[in-house]
Amino acid sequence: MGLTSSGISVVRAFELPGGIWPAGGYVGVPRTVLVTWRSSLAEKFYQVYVNGRYAGSTCDSEQRQMIVQMPTSLESAVRIEVFAVEADEADTDFSGRITLPAVHNGRVRMVLLRSQNLPIDATAEVYFDKGTGEIDYTEPLSERPIRIWPSPQDKAGLGMSRFGMADFGYDSAAAAGFGKGCFGNGQFGLDADGIEWASPPLAAGAYRFAVRVCDSAGKQSLSSESGQVVVIPGARPAEHVNVFSFDKNTNQLVLSVS
Repeated sequence: MGLTSSGISVVRAFELPGGIWPAGGYVGVPRTVLVTWRSSLAEKFYQVYVNGRYAGSTCDSEQRQMIVQMPTSLESAVRIEVFAVEADEADTDFSGRITLPAVHNGRVRMVLLRSQNLPIDATAEVYFDKGTGEIDYTEPLSERPIRIWPSPQDKAGLGMSRFGMADFGYDSAAAAGFGKGCFGNGQFGLDADGIEWASPPLAAGAYRFAVRVCDSAGKQSLSSESGQVVVIPGARPAEHVNVFSFDKNTNQLVLSVS
C-alpha cells in the first residue's frame, strides 16, 4: 500500500519548551514539537516526516500524536507531513517516495548521469556564475569533489562486479541494465544511471551552473553548462509571535513578530 494521506486532517505542531522560567519565559531548545492529527481511517498506523525525512511511527492504530525532533536551523520553513500505512509497513522508511517542492529552501538539485565509460576514480566539480551571467571556474560551488563511483561495486568491469559472470574482461552485474536506468543515455544494452547533488542555500536570483569531470591524473572533461535557474528561497519564519494589541470595536488583532 505505501503512504496515504487520504482521511487525515487537522495536522498541528506545537513547540515543546525545554523549560519555563517563573516570569513566563521559556527555553526553546532542544527543538522538539508535538504533532497531532485527526484520522477517519481504521486499523492503520501513522508515520511523521519532517522535510521529507522519516521522523517516527506510531505504536498502535489509535495513536494520534507524536513528539518529533525539528531541524536546529530556522532559516527556512519546516514541512511536517503525516501519512497512514499498513501495520506491517509501520517501520518502513518511505522517504524516497516523498517529493518536496523545488522552491522554499534556496537549494538547487542536480541529477548527474554517470556512464560506465567514466573511470573508477572519476570525480565531478560544480561551478556557477554567482549571478553574474559568466560562470566562475576558479572556485567550485561543491564543497568537495563529488565521487562518481563512491562504491566500486556500482562500476562495471573486470573484477568490479560478479567476477566471471559476464563477458570476458567485462563484468556488468552491478550496472544499470537496458531500460532499468536512464534510458538511452548509456551504451547499447547498458543504460547510464544517475546521482543527485544539492547545492548549499543560495540567495534569491538567477544562476547558471556547470559541471566538469576529472580523473586522478588531473585530466578534465569539457564543461557541461546549464541554462538559467531561478532560485526563490522561502521567507524566514518568525521565531516569536506575540499579541501587540486588539481592538474590540473593529475586531482587529495586531501581532508583533521577532
